[in-house]
Amino acid sequence: MYSASVPAFLRALRSLRHVLERGEAHAVERGFDPGVLLQERLAPDMRPLLSHKVQMSTDIAKNSAARLAGVEAPVFADDETDFAGLYARLDRAIAYLEQFVPAQIDGSEARPVVLKTPRKEYHLEGLGYLTAFALPNLYFHVTTTYALLRSNGVPLGKMDYLGSV
Repeated sequence: MYSASVPAFLRALRSLRHVLERGEAHAVERGFDPGVLLQERLAPDMRPLLSHKVQMSTDIAKNSAARLAGVEAPVFADDETDFAGLYARLDRAIAYLEQFVPAQIDGSEARPVVLKTPRKEYHLEGLGYLTAFALPNLYFHVTTTYALLRSNGVPLGKMDYLGSV
């Protein structure tokens, strides 16, 4: 369970940081305010791209690792307003995830996980939580960030998303 979770969370957050850096650099090179990218969205009813997607990605990764380990995750305030704040949030989440060791998470396949959302409370077991919620949800937010940046002309390729293999 550790090998299927924490390394995947770390890789996704590191890739997310990389594509954000590419997005910010692209804006600077093109002479426009990088903050413009922070408000991008696919549709008017979506939350803003970078601020929300990064917040969701870090929350999913850190909270999922904590749930699988049976510990409380730190709470991050959702107050980032620029790239520097988003990088700092990603760095905090990555540092938190790096503290986990296999013994904390291995064997959590059947551990009860309660996931409370504004609409519903879900009762899952660790393996189902990881494979049906945590990983797909994390990848959704990271992929959407990549796609929005790419649609704004940021020169990204698949390897930017995948990271080093």
